[in-house]
Amino acid sequence: MDFDIKQLAQAMKIIAEEKNLPEDLVQEIVETALASAYKRDYGNRDQEVRVAVNLNTGAVDVYIQREVVESVEDENTQISLAEAKKNKKDAKIGDIVEQFVEVKTFGRVAAQTAKQVIMQRLRDSEREVVIAEYEDKVGQLVNGIVSRVENRLVRVEVGKAQAIMPASEQSSAERYFPGQRLKLYLKEIEKGFRGPQLIVSRGSSELVKQLFFAEVPEMESGAVEMKAIAREAGVRTKLAVHSTVQGVDPVGTFVGGHGTRVNAVVSEIGDQEKIDIVVWDDNPEVFIASALSPTKVKSVVIDEASKRAKVVVNEDQLSVAIGKGGQNVRLASKLTGYEIDINAVKGANDEVKSEAPAPLTVDKVQKPKLKRKSDLENSLLSAIDEHGE
Repeated sequence: MDFDIKQLAQAMKIIAEEKNLPEDLVQEIVETALASAYKRDYGNRDQEVRVAVNLNTGAVDVYIQREVVESVEDENTQISLAEAKKNKKDAKIGDIVEQFVEVKTFGRVAAQTAKQVIMQRLRDSEREVVIAEYEDKVGQLVNGIVSRVENRLVRVEVGKAQAIMPASEQSSAERYFPGQRLKLYLKEIEKGFRGPQLIVSRGSSELVKQLFFAEVPEMESGAVEMKAIAREAGVRTKLAVHSTVQGVDPVGTFVGGHGTRVNAVVSEIGDQEKIDIVVWDDNPEVFIASALSPTKVKSVVIDEASKRAKVVVNEDQLSVAIGKGGQNVRLASKLTGYEIDINAVKGANDEVKSEAPAPLTVDKVQKPKLKRKSDLENSLLSAIDEHGE
């Protein structure tokens, strides 16, 4: 016999255990494959064939399904009422009846076809089962290992699942290589014609947000919040933070003692990316002035109807406000939700020069600079001398 059904039944049980698949799912896959094999060897591709496999004995039962009609036009799919009543006494026009067909063997070609169908369906089912485990992890961080780097695509192993990181989700400052271990943001599970696919990101602003969530326990308790975030991956990120508890410094909480918290995030996303942490304010004028940090802003005028803001700075602050390639003002616009126009003045009566935001770019978190002990001592001695005078 070209196709050992008993051996197949035993293999089905082993496959179900190894692939962590339900046994009834594996059985369904094999039965579907055998139905295709039967139609190739004995039947017709238009036929409706059902196969039942007994896992204990290895027996295979094949049933041909036909519709009961008054006048048979296609014997492969139809059966007369008189013929149908031989199998089902209460059969009537329009019913679907099954006829048992004894099959002792399958041909070599049909057996090979069945094997291919089984392996393909098992792979698809295994992927669906594995990906189902990640449905509740969408929007969270996952650990991954780069398995292959293609032209504009990075393939990553995430546990037992395979994920992809498109070019749009990559960081411009990073270079990826096989075997590289990364923390990734699980962005979505995309439903495609080849089945579900995990989409991960290193360029999303949510990656930075989740990294801070892991470093700042006060976020989970609700003592501090990240109200807004704007990022250009690999260049710069701006965060707007807020404290819900009186006396708690939100910026200091995110920076951490000696910069430990912000530095942990920077080490993960890369030292090339700077992070600016500013205080959120429900007054948009104050918030916009903070968002343009480290710029010293003279005034902010809001036009709520057009969601635009005119910001005035001293001329020597113009380049700082705009930033390299316009990155500072663009990120501030993203962070606040206002289109920001920068205007520079030499003096109170000087003509105002206007600069529109340039195209998008980003920086990164700036680490806090600590004073040296000698500087602190000199400052203290100067203060004592002044007080003595």
